[in-house]
Amino acid sequence: MTETEETDFKGFTEMIDDPLNYLNRELSMLKFHRRVLHEARNPDNPLLERVRFLGIVGAILDEFFMVRVGSLVLEKPGDQARFYFENKTPHQQLREIRKAAIKIMEEAQNCFRNTLQPLLAEQNIQIYHYHELKKSQRERVDAYYDEVIFPVLTPLAFDPGHPFPYISNLSFNLAIVVRGENGRRHFARLKVPGTLPHFLPVNKAAFDSSPLAKQGRKHAFVRLDEVITANLAGLFEGLEVLEVHPFHVLRSAEIELQGMDVMDLLEMTEQSVRRRRFGSVVRLLVDEKMPENLLKILVDNLNVEPQFIYPQKNPVILHNLGQIYQVDRPDLKYPEFSSATPPVLIREKESSPDHFFRAIREKDIMLHHPYDSFDPVVDFLLNAAIDPDVLAIKQTLYRVGRKSPVVRALLQARRDHGKQVATLIELQARFDEESNIEWARLLEQEGVHVTYGLMGLKTHSKTIMVVRKEGDHIRRYVHLATGNYNHITAQLYEDIGMFTCDEDIAADVTDLFNYLTGYSAKDDYRKLLVAPMQLRKKIRKLICKEMAQQKKHGDGRIIFKMNALVDADMVRLLYQASRAGVKIDLIVRGMCSLRPGVEGLSENIRVISVLGRFLEHSRIYYFHNHGHEVVYLGSADLMPRNLNQRVEVLFPVEDRDMIRHLRDDVLSVYLRDDIKAWRMRPDGAYELIEPKGTGELIDIQHWFLDQR
Repeated sequence: MTETEETDFKGFTEMIDDPLNYLNRELSMLKFHRRVLHEARNPDNPLLERVRFLGIVGAILDEFFMVRVGSLVLEKPGDQARFYFENKTPHQQLREIRKAAIKIMEEAQNCFRNTLQPLLAEQNIQIYHYHELKKSQRERVDAYYDEVIFPVLTPLAFDPGHPFPYISNLSFNLAIVVRGENGRRHFARLKVPGTLPHFLPVNKAAFDSSPLAKQGRKHAFVRLDEVITANLAGLFEGLEVLEVHPFHVLRSAEIELQGMDVMDLLEMTEQSVRRRRFGSVVRLLVDEKMPENLLKILVDNLNVEPQFIYPQKNPVILHNLGQIYQVDRPDLKYPEFSSATPPVLIREKESSPDHFFRAIREKDIMLHHPYDSFDPVVDFLLNAAIDPDVLAIKQTLYRVGRKSPVVRALLQARRDHGKQVATLIELQARFDEESNIEWARLLEQEGVHVTYGLMGLKTHSKTIMVVRKEGDHIRRYVHLATGNYNHITAQLYEDIGMFTCDEDIAADVTDLFNYLTGYSAKDDYRKLLVAPMQLRKKIRKLICKEMAQQKKHGDGRIIFKMNALVDADMVRLLYQASRAGVKIDLIVRGMCSLRPGVEGLSENIRVISVLGRFLEHSRIYYFHNHGHEVVYLGSADLMPRNLNQRVEVLFPVEDRDMIRHLRDDVLSVYLRDDIKAWRMRPDGAYELIEPKGTGELIDIQHWFLDQR
C-alpha cells in the first residue's frame, strides 16, 4: 500500500467510525413525516386525497410519540458504551425531536386551516364553527346532542372529594372551569366520546339516516367538541361555565415488562396492553389560550415534563380527518382501479381445487399488490379448505385486521372440513394486540392449533404452507410475502408475494414452523434467510461477495428497496462496498441512517424515497453478482429489531423471468421516478427529484396502474 493509499484508508476509517456519519433514526423519521405533509400540500393530488394525507400525518405523528418518544423516555441515562448516532444522547434527541415536531404540527394545522379547509368550502364541503351554523342546522345538531351525545357524556370533577380523573391514551378532552352560586371556581374534565364522529354532519339529509350517510354533493360538518361546548350548561345545572379548553393526551406505548409474573405469552400481552393505558404522557396537546393555572392542574396531575407540552391554536386532531375523506365525492379522489388476477389463477366455475395447485406446480407465481389482487391469497386457503387431498394448513399471522377473510378461511378449513390447521399469531404486533387476542381465542375454540410466538422475539415473517397428498407422495405448497395477510391494507400497501412448491423452500418453511411451534434448534436453512439465526450473516456475505465481484470484474451492483435502513453494521458495510466501487441504489421509504454521496465515504451510493397513493412496503434485495443475479424478497428491513429481535424471512426469486421483471420493470422504474421520488442529500435533507429533459415523466405507482 502506498503512502497515499495508507492516508486515504486512514481517512476512510476515521469517517466510517464517526457517529456523525450515521443519521439519527428519530429525526430521519420526522423527515419522512414532512414528506407525507408535502403530499397534503401538493395541489397535483386530488383534494380529498390531500385531506387523507394530512390525516396520515396526524396518525403517524401520534404513533411516533407513543412508540419512538416513549422508547427514548425508557432509555437508561449514563450508558457511555452506547454508540449514539450523530452523537445524540436520548436527552439530546428528545430536544431535537421537540423542535422538529413543533414545526411539523404547526405547518400541518396551518395546511388544514388556511389551505385545505377553504378549498373544501369551494367544493361545497363546509366545516363550520358552531357559532357559524344556520338556525335550522343548529337546531338539528342540538337535537342530536340531546338524543345521542348528552347521554354518553360523563363530566368528572376534581376537588378534595373527587380525585383527578384517569385520562386515557389518545383521548380528546375538555378542561372546564365552572363557578357555583357561592362564587367558588371548580375544575372538571370531560372526555369527548371517541365512539362518535369527530366531525358531525349538519345537513338535513344526514339526519334522515346515519350521521355519515351520503349527502349528495353538499356536505357540512361541525366539530363534536364545539357542539358539546355550546351545550355544557345542561351538564352543570346551577353552575356558570367560565372556561372551556380542549386538550389531547398521548401516552407511551413502550411498557417495561420486567418484573411481571408471566405464566405465558398471552397473559403477558394482555397485561402489557392494560399497562399501556397507564404509560407516561409523552405529548400533551393543548389550546394555546389555556391559562397557566389550568395548564398547571393538568401538568401536575398527569406528571407531564415541560418538553412534552405542545400548545397549538385551536388544534384539530388530524387523524380524525379520515372522516372528511369518507364523503361521497369520487371526483375529489384518486380514480378507482381494478386489481388484476394472473390468468392462470382465474378459476372457471367447473374447475376443481386442483386447478389452483396445478398452476403453482407449473411455475412460481408472483403477485404485486395492490396492482395484483389479494383475492388469490384468500382463494389459496379456500381451495385448501375444500380440497379432500389437503391434509394440513399452517400460517403465520401478524396483522390481519378485523373481519378477516384469511382467518375465516382457516376456520372453515378446520370447522367445516376437518383439516389440521396450525397458526402462529403474533400477539405483540403493536396496536393489533387486542384484535389478535380475539382471533387467537376464536381459532382455539374451533380446534385450531394456535401458538403465540417466542418469548423475546416477534414473529414478523409472512408464510403459508399447504400440505397435500398427491398419489403416493406429499407435496407442500407455499405462499411467502413482504406484507401482512390483511385484505384491507393489501389494497393500500404496495407489497409482493409469491406462490411456489419448490421442495427446498417448502422444506425450509416446514423447519421454520417446527422452530416456531416446537423446540427445533435449527439455525441453518437451504434457501430461506431467517432472522435472527442467519439472515444478517447471509446479507453480509452477499454484500461482501459483490465487493469481490467489483474487484475482479468491475461490475458490482446492489439495489435495495425497503422501509427503513438504520442498522449501524449494515450501514457500515454499505459504506465499505461503496469505497470498493460497488454502485449502490437504496430505495428507502422512511428512516435512513446512511449518508449518501459523501466524498471519501459514500460517493457510489444514492438514496431515494418514493411516496404516493399507496404505502411503499415491499422489501427487495438485488445483487448483480457478475450477471448471476441474486434476488430476495421478504418481511425484513435492515433494522436491529428485524435482524436481531424478530423472526423474519427473506425468500429467493429464482425464476429468470421474475428476476428480469423485478430488475427491469420494478426496480429500474423506481429509479427513474421523477414525480414522487425524493433524493437524500449528503447532509441528510431530502429534495424532490427534478424531471430530466422533455422525456416521459414517471410516477411509479401510476405507471404500475397503467400496466394493468
